[in-house]
Amino acid sequence: MRQQHRAPETVNVMGLPLSAGTFDGLANAIFAAARKGGAGHVCIANVHMFTLAQRSESLAAAIKQATFVTSDGMPLVWALGRKGIADAERVAGPDLMDRLCGMAAAEAMPVRFFGGGEATLKRMVAELGKRYPALAIAGTEAPPMLPQEPVFDESVASRLRVGDARIIFVGLGCPKQERWMAMYAKHVDAVFIGVGAAFDFMAGSLRRAPVWMQRAGLEWLYRLASEPRRLFKRYLVSNSLFLYYLLRRKL
Repeated sequence: MRQQHRAPETVNVMGLPLSAGTFDGLANAIFAAARKGGAGHVCIANVHMFTLAQRSESLAAAIKQATFVTSDGMPLVWALGRKGIADAERVAGPDLMDRLCGMAAAEAMPVRFFGGGEATLKRMVAELGKRYPALAIAGTEAPPMLPQEPVFDESVASRLRVGDARIIFVGLGCPKQERWMAMYAKHVDAVFIGVGAAFDFMAGSLRRAPVWMQRAGLEWLYRLASEPRRLFKRYLVSNSLFLYYLLRRKL
């Protein structure tokens, strides 16, 4: 008999909401929200996001408005454990996108992708076609460079509505995608999910850390070694600040 997974619960960590539960439980809950219909967005949170939100009111607001905030990063999973959530699991962007695309294919639910570059989107769609031949892709869009603070454009919202996608995966990077989703989710009848670099991983442009490093909470170290110049400040500074904020707030 298939294991039943309880509905996720919302827990306060560092003054922000975090959806606590198993990977399967959260994937099922997000898919159920998409199936039901209605606007909403999902933040896939890590140390970097929660640290930035301590100093950005707009990012904190976008997180607080989210339908779900999953824990992508073992430090957040450990924080949930300290809150008494024994079954909390990591819900990473690439894994969640892959799972939801499989579920969408099984139910003929259209999905859409917004973000990344044209070449990345093309390779990603080809890979998804191999994995899930029945997946209905309502459309893809590689936008021009967008500002950190979004400005609403009705023409963009209109394009996002074409094809009636129930799930829209957004790959703009944190914190741009969280602010962007919070603005556009109000105008499109779909669940927006900010998946960060998941497009690049699915396309094969980036390689993920070995599974043992992911489980040990060391995926950040693998990515830092791969792109030290770009990610040095993000990981080393953010990780230190995260520990400071966590101790100051006592979770």
